[in-house]
Amino acid sequence: VSNYHWRDGIGPRNDRPPRLEMAWGTVESNRFGTHEFMQYAEMLKTEPYIAVNLGTGTWTDAQQWVEYVNGKQDTAVTRERRKNGRAEPWKCTYWGLGNEMDGPWQMGHRSADEYGKFALEAAKLMKWTDPSIKLIAAGSSHFAQGIDWIGWNRTVLEHLKRHIDYLAIHLYVGNRENNYGEFVAVSEDLADRIKTTEGVINAAMSGEPRNRKIYIAWDEWNVWYRARGPQQRGRNILEERYNLEDALVVATFLNTFINNAHIVKIANMAQLVNVIAPIFTNPEGMFLQTIYHPLQLFANNSKGDALQLHVDSPRYETQRFGAVPYLDTSAAYDNGSLVLNVVNRHANQAIDIEFEAQDKSFAGAVEVSEVNGPDVKAENDFGSQKVTVVKRSATAQGKTLKARVAPHSYTMFKTRLA
Repeated sequence: VSNYHWRDGIGPRNDRPPRLEMAWGTVESNRFGTHEFMQYAEMLKTEPYIAVNLGTGTWTDAQQWVEYVNGKQDTAVTRERRKNGRAEPWKCTYWGLGNEMDGPWQMGHRSADEYGKFALEAAKLMKWTDPSIKLIAAGSSHFAQGIDWIGWNRTVLEHLKRHIDYLAIHLYVGNRENNYGEFVAVSEDLADRIKTTEGVINAAMSGEPRNRKIYIAWDEWNVWYRARGPQQRGRNILEERYNLEDALVVATFLNTFINNAHIVKIANMAQLVNVIAPIFTNPEGMFLQTIYHPLQLFANNSKGDALQLHVDSPRYETQRFGAVPYLDTSAAYDNGSLVLNVVNRHANQAIDIEFEAQDKSFAGAVEVSEVNGPDVKAENDFGSQKVTVVKRSATAQGKTLKARVAPHSYTMFKTRLA
């Protein structure tokens, strides 16, 4: 983002200038630019989200990109879009004010105060161009020991709170110590950071109109620790291979986002294909990584309203997080359809569970989808799917749904309430 100049990615593809990609030590061909990205989003029927360059870019660059994508008036910029083959504007609602600007690895890295002042001017121009857009400020991504990540968010909000709609936070986790129990509890850290950030937002908004809301956009998150470091430069990089314990962590992250849906309104896994991704390909084919399965189940089923669950679970002791429940859960309700998500963190014991409905009753059939494998280190590969989704049916009547969840598993229960 911080050295990407969007005009390099428009016009005839063969005429676009290749640029040195300094972040990853390769060459950016610019053959996939604004038109290709927006067309791809249209094809997938998904919401586009564009982050403007506030590292080496200018306020005018940011403003004109909004104008190019969303502008309806007859201007030099929109004429350029029409010349490049798009007569009508697209509609990109979500715009990021830079990316990870708190990180010293970022080109154009600034202090929180410098970034806040610079982003404010970009935000004003962008919203004056299209008042309907939603702006996302670059919140914390640098959580190294001794870093005041809370102070970064506080300062950024002081500058931008009257202009932004979301504060972006990034978090990647890993298991370098090869400690299963500690690793699968790491969503406790995510939950703490959400609560802390929510508190900082509430403090910043004290005295502002009550209908003025700022939400959290957790717009980069994943397991990422193997394919990291200075050697990860060039074309085939960040090819993280995932195992079952990684999939369980992904499921607990998704539970945590649902359980905090009142403040976390955007939660994008990074990335999609090959690069720290749920889908892996090569010229001969593709396979689904372990982390694909919980993401797919949550994305296609956990819709509607997030429900608050009161959970009584056995616990285990961790060094970092104290006593952690073996069961990690969330629930979603949508027009009679109920989805219950359960991660059993226990490495070798099944746990009997019982759901009690309060003001409705379970209405019969239950679809059960279990993500599991032979052991917590099981991986998928070309021609070898050790971690899969096993589906089965069950029934539940009255106020209670009873089940047994296998060790080291994520299980989704989908049923109806009447």
